[in-house]
Amino acid sequence: MSEPAPTPSSNRGPRPQDLDPAALRHQARRLAALAEPPWLHAEVARRMAERLPLIKLQPARVLDVAPALGASEEVLRQAYPDAEMLWHEAMPVLAARAAQARPQGWWQKLRGAASGRVEALPARPEVELLWSNMALHAADELPGLLSRWQASVAVGGFVMFSCLGPDSFIELRRLYAHHGWGRPAPDWWDMHDIGDLVLKAGFADPVMDQERLTLTWSSAESLLADLRALGGNIAPTRFAGMRGRRWREGLLAALDGLRDRDGRLALTLELVFGHAFKAAPRLAVAPETRVTVDAIRQSLRAGRRGG
Repeated sequence: MSEPAPTPSSNRGPRPQDLDPAALRHQARRLAALAEPPWLHAEVARRMAERLPLIKLQPARVLDVAPALGASEEVLRQAYPDAEMLWHEAMPVLAARAAQARPQGWWQKLRGAASGRVEALPARPEVELLWSNMALHAADELPGLLSRWQASVAVGGFVMFSCLGPDSFIELRRLYAHHGWGRPAPDWWDMHDIGDLVLKAGFADPVMDQERLTLTWSSAESLLADLRALGGNIAPTRFAGMRGRRWREGLLAALDGLRDRDGRLALTLELVFGHAFKAAPRLAVAPETRVTVDAIRQSLRAGRRGG
């Protein structure tokens, strides 16, 4: 069975980064039915792959987490043509899409393998590279996911990921706040907070950086169509009711106010990139160690026999 999508803890208080699990499942079903992954993801995958030469390790096993929408298979195969390519999707509807995009060859059919699919995390055996493109901002419980990632990576291996940052669509956030329309998107994790969570998960030496992109459109209709192709509003604090034609007309009119000096509608995207290594575990050293007399005698006898 596929790994179930994580659900929020009942004793967890609301956080700005929280997501709506029902909305996540709805958007996953919608995006899984698209002919192609979101148009932005292939570009982000290319930018993330440009960072791979900085790392000398040549992984024997690569695990692509959330590949159905990550558009990363080509860049990973170009970077590591000799590596075993594995993949994992937590949501069944996205796993079905990913499997369909990876037709089985005769060897996979002979072995009964689902084209390198890892059914659940942690991955066994561990991998030298865990890669995840544009997926963390849709992770309902990020600390738990990072812990499963850490347990999936072999000692000496590394993780590399990208996601949206909290300043994405900042112009849209201001517009919604001005009109009292709720939130157009969650307040995604800050780059520094993600780095702290990566450390707490057990990774070492995290390196975080960000890029800002300005996307422009000629019309409000094309802007909304592209945003819909990227995903949907999964914030629990979004407007809860149904919005009709009059509201959409008001939204289109309000979006027209985002035009820049060239007359185009502009939105900012914050892209967060990160990588970290899995170091060998450190031995815990207690301030005081107790050893029984019987244990000392047994050790001495073993030493005499060995001599």
